[in-house]
Amino acid sequence: MTGDRPDEGRYGEAVFRPEQEGEGERIDFGALAYDGVTMARLHALGVGPGWRCLDIGAGTGTVSRRLLDEAGVAQVLAVDRDVRFLAERAVPGLEVREADITDPGFAPGRFRLVHARFVLMHLPDRERLVRALAELVEPGGVLVLGDAVDLTADRAPDTPYGTAMRAMWQGLRATIGTDVSRVPSYPQLLRGAGLERVGAEIHVPPLLPGSPISRFWADTWERSRAAMTATGLVDDAALDGAIRYLDSEDCAALSAGMLTAWGHRPAARPA
Repeated sequence: MTGDRPDEGRYGEAVFRPEQEGEGERIDFGALAYDGVTMARLHALGVGPGWRCLDIGAGTGTVSRRLLDEAGVAQVLAVDRDVRFLAERAVPGLEVREADITDPGFAPGRFRLVHARFVLMHLPDRERLVRALAELVEPGGVLVLGDAVDLTADRAPDTPYGTAMRAMWQGLRATIGTDVSRVPSYPQLLRGAGLERVGAEIHVPPLLPGSPISRFWADTWERSRAAMTATGLVDDAALDGAIRYLDSEDCAALSAGMLTAWGHRPAARPA
């Protein structure tokens, strides 16, 4: 990552360290909540046989492997700053590369699909990054971005969940620079990067006791506990109560949504 944030303030360093026990499982809980929606959108965009794909911030590789297994694409280059989870789950057609996409020298080639989910929200200089990712899309290809949308508005009901989520977003912004406030601007950023046929949609998974998304948020709060309590919005007792609330029948709240936005690079014109 570039910018003035020190290394200890990066995703995977200050919080969500990949070497921490259970981190791969936490990522997989998020995948269980969102992968089906992501894959449905990619299928609707025509992703299929013969496509060469770039999956950025690939995590444990669930989307990369489903592109190969379900969509039948030709190849997936899965990129992350730490590839330990990807290396553990290698499959034919999956190429793994450890790289930082904010590096100006990041130039892996061009792809029919460039996909990044829950990546840009943690990075500065988003407009530049969207333009850079758009340049990796071959003519006729598509760039697909997915990031979180905060639904804990000021007028939302006051619940233990809502209080914890507000503390999480504030704590992560102070600690690693996470900023979801600009996610709704993604369609405009894609259009500004020269892409066409831009579209977007939002998915909000239900918060049910023991559901993948509920377990994902509980694990996420545990791993960002110090950042959350530092905000003063919650203390340890309140956070513990919010985790219990998530796993109870009393839970009645909206999860953070996932906004998925996409845009196509114009096809090459015949000579």
